[in-house]
Amino acid sequence: MNLRSNNKIEASFSMASMTDLIFLLLIFFMLTSSFVTPSGLPVNLPSSKSSTIEVQKVSVTITRDLNYYVNDKRVTRGTLEGELKSRLSGGGGSVVLHIDKDVPSEHLVYVAGIATSLEAKVVVATKPGQ
Repeated sequence: MNLRSNNKIEASFSMASMTDLIFLLLIFFMLTSSFVTPSGLPVNLPSSKSSTIEVQKVSVTITRDLNYYVNDKRVTRGTLEGELKSRLSGGGGSVVLHIDKDVPSEHLVYVAGIATSLEAKVVVATKPGQ
């Protein structure tokens, strides 16, 4: 007398749906991380009521000590125009200004004037206000 069942239950499951989920999460984090490019330089940004995220091509930072940086590369005020010209050689683009709030506005106007003469969009980086 054979009392054993012929139907055997297999205790495995497909991992295909899990790999799809991991792949979608990876794509999501890769896309969202490229939108925000933080500046690695210590700059105390001014605050504003509205703040938008701008995909930046060129970042110009002016520190409290009036040191100029283009994409974290230190440049002098005299070589700033040449550096921006080489970074914006494709024409257009955007220049994001990370300027310390204690820096006089004449430095902002100087860099914005260079960027505008190179037909670039000028954006001033701020931190969200209360």
